Amino acid sequence: MENSFEIKPTLKKFKSPIIVLPAYNAAATLKATLADIPRGCFKELILVDDCSRDNTVAIAEELGLTVIRHEKNKGYGANQKTCYDLALERGADAVVMLHPDYQYDARLIPFFLGFLEMGICDLMLGCRIRTRQETLHSGMPLYKYLSNRVLTIFENLVLGQNLGDFHSGFRCYTRELLETIPYHKNSNDFVFDSQLLAQAAYFGFRIGDAPIPCRYFKEASSINFGRSLTYGVQTVATMVQYALQKMNLATFDIFSNKSESRDNTQTINDQ
Repeated sequence: MENSFEIKPTLKKFKSPIIVLPAYNAAATLKATLADIPRGCFKELILVDDCSRDNTVAIAEELGLTVIRHEKNKGYGANQKTCYDLALERGADAVVMLHPDYQYDARLIPFFLGFLEMGICDLMLGCRIRTRQETLHSGMPLYKYLSNRVLTIFENLVLGQNLGDFHSGFRCYTRELLETIPYHKNSNDFVFDSQLLAQAAYFGFRIGDAPIPCRYFKEASSINFGRSLTYGVQTVATMVQYALQKMNLATFDIFSNKSESRDNTQTINDQ
C-alpha cells in the first residue's frame, strides 16, 4: 500500500544569513564566542553594543565585526530592535541572534538554520533543558531552572505550543517573520523575548526548538533574582494579553499588524 502522506520540504539555501550579537560588557567572552561560529554559515556579523563599560567595542572592531554603539544604555530589548533593524536593512534572508557571552554553543548555528531552510520552522530556539541533570550540571541556578519549567509549561498552554525552553537567548528567524512582527512595539527590557514569541504564535509562524549545550559561569551575563522575578511577572502579563486578544476581549498594540503600526505611528507624528 502506497503511503499517501508525503513530506515535501521547500528547501532553500539562504544566501545572506546575518548573525547579530546584542552585547553589553562582553569583552571577556566575545573572542571565544566568535571562535565557535562555523565559517561560511553567515554573510555578516553585527554587534550592537548597549553602551558597555568595558572594551567590547574595541575588540569587536579589531575582529572585523560590523559595530553599532548605543550612546546610552537602552536595555536588552532595545538592543535587539537595533540588531534586527540593521540586519533587515543589510538584506538578511535569515537572522541568528546569539548572545556574545559564550553561554550557547555557536557550533550548532548551521543545523538550526537548516530547519528554516527546509521550511519546517520560521523561528528556532536553542533548548537548554534536554534533561534536568544536564541543565543543572551546566550551572543554571536551581531557581532559574524551576521558574523556567513553570513559565514554559504555562506559555505552552496559552500559546498552543510544545517547546522545551521559552526563555532561550539563542534564536534563528526568517526574514518574513521579522518583517511581519511589530517588534518595535515591544518592551526595551528583557520581556521583549517573551513578547516576540507571543507575536510569532499570534501571527501563525511555526516555532520549534532543538537541544543546545550551554554554560553558566561568572563572565556569562545572567539577570539577578530581582530582575528575573520582574521578567516572570511581565511574561505572565504578556500571556494574558495574548489570550484576551485571541478571544477578542481586548486589543493590544504588540499584536497589531506591522504595516498598521507604521501607519498609526505616522499619524501620531503628523499630528
